Amino acid sequence: MENQLRPGRGEREVIVVGGSAAGLFTAASVARGGRRVRVLESKPQFEPAARTLIVTDHFRSQMGVSARESIINEIRRFELFTDGRSAQVALRKPDLIIERSLLIPALAREAQQAGARLSFDTRFLGIGPNASGLRVEIETNGKREELHADNVVGADGAASRVARASGWPPIETVPLVQAIVRLPKDCPPDTTRVWFVPDDTPYFYWLIPESAERAAVGVIGENGVQTKRCFERFLEKKHMEPLEWQGARIPVYRGWVPVHRQIGNGEVYLVGDAAAQVKVSTVGGIVTGFRGALGVAQALLQDGKSPELGALRRELGTHWLIRRALHHFQQKDYSQLVDLLDASTRQSLGEINRDESARLLWNVVRRQPRLVLLGLRGLLMGKAERCIRV
Repeated sequence: MENQLRPGRGEREVIVVGGSAAGLFTAASVARGGRRVRVLESKPQFEPAARTLIVTDHFRSQMGVSARESIINEIRRFELFTDGRSAQVALRKPDLIIERSLLIPALAREAQQAGARLSFDTRFLGIGPNASGLRVEIETNGKREELHADNVVGADGAASRVARASGWPPIETVPLVQAIVRLPKDCPPDTTRVWFVPDDTPYFYWLIPESAERAAVGVIGENGVQTKRCFERFLEKKHMEPLEWQGARIPVYRGWVPVHRQIGNGEVYLVGDAAAQVKVSTVGGIVTGFRGALGVAQALLQDGKSPELGALRRELGTHWLIRRALHHFQQKDYSQLVDLLDASTRQSLGEINRDESARLLWNVVRRQPRLVLLGLRGLLMGKAERCIRV
């Protein structure tokens, strides 16, 4: 599938390696700016694995009309549970449940309509400098070739070949395990549930309704085998029977990953999971991955200038601060956290979405100052644990 390309600002294409959500969003954004773009996808066609994702309403403004194809449900409240306690938060703007297997084809069509070229069954092998830019080694239908480009964008996931070939260090990942179940009778289809069980995982369990009949239940842990065992026990305790299983390795944000690297006279960028552009407090990467893609597109079109990348770095830094506090919480800390969610605090949580973390954190702390002490205790617990290990 190849479209006629617009005249580019330079003689060579921008090559995007990986037909991921962030890669296709980058390709569309750069092509709209007048650059020639080619997306290299290793598979013969787009066959993304089915997986339910939950995003904020910010997704609509990023995607526009094409977003509607992948939205399968809307969430208007979420419930938090821990140690017999619970709290409910009503959302002013609904969260959106999207299906990854519907999102990727929609993004591919959008990229093509913008003028990007899609090359399937094309595997990235390596990268290096040439006289004026970059030399990209690929394999297409079993045949080795060389492409030449001014810019290459690595959008090939947390185990990015582009990143490894260009000198970036590997990114840490954690296991995500998810099961599709029948929606429990006591759970409305517009309500997400979250359980904090720190003995099982420093993250959380979730239930996300896909429809009035089905829901995705999942967990993120730190050890694959142990996480799966804990998850099976959790499903049994909640009387949920898996209809199908889903799984993935999710990148962990541990600090800003520089997205740009110079190789000779050419430039390499990373977007999405390849750059760990994931909100580590909720382990959500679609909206932040799109922001990273937009930031890289700005840099490619504006001689390296990108306000969006600076804003994204601040956003991810705030989520990292929250995660560092929560990561060492014990059961009693989560119980206190839920107890502190009074009406005013829940109002902030419902009015300001998770993609405005600094504003959300400030408003929550302003309305419930005791959360500052709870968060500081979590940070100090983490510091003490690191000192003991050292």
